[in-house]
Amino acid sequence: MLTSWQRHAEAHPRVADAAVALLLFGVSFSGSMLSTTDPSDRPAWWAGVLASAVGCTALLWQRSRPRTVVAVTTVCAMGVSAMGFLLTPLLLGPVMVALYWLAVGSGRKVTRAYTLSVAVPVGATALFADTVNHSLWLKTLNPIAWILLSAMFGNGVQLRRAYVESLQARAAHAERMRIARELHDVVAHHMTLANAQAGTAAHLAGTHPDQAKQILTDLTGTTATALRELKATVGLLRQASDTDTPLEPAPGLARLADLTASFASTGLTVTVTTEGEPQPLSAAVDLTAFRIVQEALTNVSKHARTETAYVHLTHAPDGLTLKVTDDGHHTAPATAAAGHGFGLIGMRERAHSVGGHLHAGHRPEGGFEVTAHLPPHPENTEEKRTT
Repeated sequence: MLTSWQRHAEAHPRVADAAVALLLFGVSFSGSMLSTTDPSDRPAWWAGVLASAVGCTALLWQRSRPRTVVAVTTVCAMGVSAMGFLLTPLLLGPVMVALYWLAVGSGRKVTRAYTLSVAVPVGATALFADTVNHSLWLKTLNPIAWILLSAMFGNGVQLRRAYVESLQARAAHAERMRIARELHDVVAHHMTLANAQAGTAAHLAGTHPDQAKQILTDLTGTTATALRELKATVGLLRQASDTDTPLEPAPGLARLADLTASFASTGLTVTVTTEGEPQPLSAAVDLTAFRIVQEALTNVSKHARTETAYVHLTHAPDGLTLKVTDDGHHTAPATAAAGHGFGLIGMRERAHSVGGHLHAGHRPEGGFEVTAHLPPHPENTEEKRTT
């Protein structure tokens, strides 16, 4: 019920402000019954109600002119105090609400300045207008405390909103990075295969037309797969209300055989070996493992002068260790070969995103090796980075 009321208030802010002003005006009747003067000189109750009415009416502009509203409600509070009314929260309601909204929408410096500008004159007026000698806490410190409390509460709400906005921004950035990695992997892999297949088909067209025809058939499958995966990746950007064809499932190690077979037309033979009993992997870890193998083999096809590559999967209760090796001579720039290329950076980011780690570098016996260890389920890597 509270949530529905909040939604209604957000949709109709003027109505909500009017309701708050009306409520505060209603409770001012009770506040007008308490005074700081002796009974023979007690002010008329309607004077306090009239001053409260002015302050409550000013609250209708609290969103558009918060500073002006704070000034008006402060003058009203000082007026009822000077007339002899005891400043309780019942009469301080308008100025408290005005300070709250000012603190919600303004910086700390502005909030502190206005809070001080309200607390000091209101407290001083209450102190000198008292002729009954109420306790210092009741007549002065109590209203000041309520004024400070309203400003602090508004400032806390502002900090909470800023925190939520920062979390949303970080989540949006993480999602953009995830989509960027997906696009990089899909484009890098399939375009590399398509380029190699097209080049091989052109080379064999004159001497071995049958082989060229088969490679062109494989090329059609490569581009079709690329289009499907690009559609699935770009589909992540769709709005929740879109009703297009459902996206196909994200790839995983179950499609490893298709992946390795796709490199055959480029002249690269991939041998896959496994060790241990396969353990169930979460969808995120399964996708990460597939993309790391895909990117590593794509790098072999692009940069290594070799016809063979090896993929070794080691299953264990604590996760999956995958290793992609080759024994060729890499022609990539030294920075990429040393483990600082964009593809290698993407693989490391993928491994870290699920709580794993990845190492890539030259093998002492020649060739290149990519090794990654991934947990069965994603871990909270944010905590690990801060410890």
